[in-house]
Amino acid sequence: MPFAQQAKKDGVTVYHLNIGDPDIKTPDVMLKALTSWDRDPISYSQSQGEPSFLLALKTYYHRFGFPFIEEKHIQVTTGGSEAVSMAMFSICNPGDEVIVFEPFYANYNTYAAVNGITLVPIPTKLENGFHLPERKIIEEKITNKTKAILICSPNNPTGTVYTKEEMDMLISIAKKYTLFLLSDEVYREFCYDGKRQVSLFSYMEEIPNQAIVLDSLSKRYSLCGARLGCLVSLNKEIMDGVLRIAQGRLSSGLIDQVMASKLTEVPSSYMKNVQAEYQKRRDVLFEELGKIKGIDLPPKPEGAFYAIVGLPVKDAEDFCKFLLTTFRDNNETVMLAPAAGFYASTSLSTGATIGKNEVRIAYVLNTTAIKRSVEIITEALKQYISSY
Repeated sequence: MPFAQQAKKDGVTVYHLNIGDPDIKTPDVMLKALTSWDRDPISYSQSQGEPSFLLALKTYYHRFGFPFIEEKHIQVTTGGSEAVSMAMFSICNPGDEVIVFEPFYANYNTYAAVNGITLVPIPTKLENGFHLPERKIIEEKITNKTKAILICSPNNPTGTVYTKEEMDMLISIAKKYTLFLLSDEVYREFCYDGKRQVSLFSYMEEIPNQAIVLDSLSKRYSLCGARLGCLVSLNKEIMDGVLRIAQGRLSSGLIDQVMASKLTEVPSSYMKNVQAEYQKRRDVLFEELGKIKGIDLPPKPEGAFYAIVGLPVKDAEDFCKFLLTTFRDNNETVMLAPAAGFYASTSLSTGATIGKNEVRIAYVLNTTAIKRSVEIITEALKQYISSY
């Protein structure tokens, strides 16, 4: 970010395709709850969560077809990030292992390191849309230290939506080896081309003591700054443990929770419009990227609002730096996320980090801005390749 900040100080317009911070309007009913706030003083909320917000979350999950979820199964967290960290802390001891499929959300590394946990990456491939490898490959990574498998579908950073067959396989593995299955479902409603997410909630009664769902409102309702998420499990021991952790940090923000408790009043048309807008942005992005010579595109992402793309360069991180520090097109440039940070494995042949030539693109800008961004990337690649 210092490079982008410096560019802005110099008067350069920077198109941010590097981070999943939606530009779509937050629902009016939530904003009205914020502007009409009249509770004084602004006190702590309950450690588990503000009752009105817990009720709203329960109602939301019931509407999705999971009527067995009650308030006691929900722990409100300060963003989805805290939900991931709480889950790891609750089920693992230092030295334990958690399997992840790479590329994976880079902050998982931080949460694992803080809790003394080793992430065990299993690579997926760009050419098949980053879907899961065969069962044998997953089972080969399981040791006596393995405590859990952590998944994200729809996926950040790939946009992959796991199929029912893939989810069935993971449930079977979790049963066979008595593993926890952690499912990061922040992008649950961001699915395209008629696809639907297969939620771990659908299996929660089948493996009630092993299933943990991690959720957030940040992307769904453009509430990134509100920092609200939750952890959901039917396992009473886990829920007791995460509540003790929550009591140690007192509570999540009261005002944010009261605002977000209006989620059940958000009209269904809101998410339909959001889905349609992101699908349009994805299609425009891929149409424009497809015009770049030498680019390596995966199949169109099935969900979320990210894509991992291979660039015709050896070092994508250096190219990203070049965009921010050197290249300008009509005093404009683009910020991308180097994809190497979403990998942990190294190439067996070269020893280099996998994903060295890849970037993650977040299509969180309108279609006009996306088209202009790809124009800039195209011209930057020409200059970079000819100069380096």
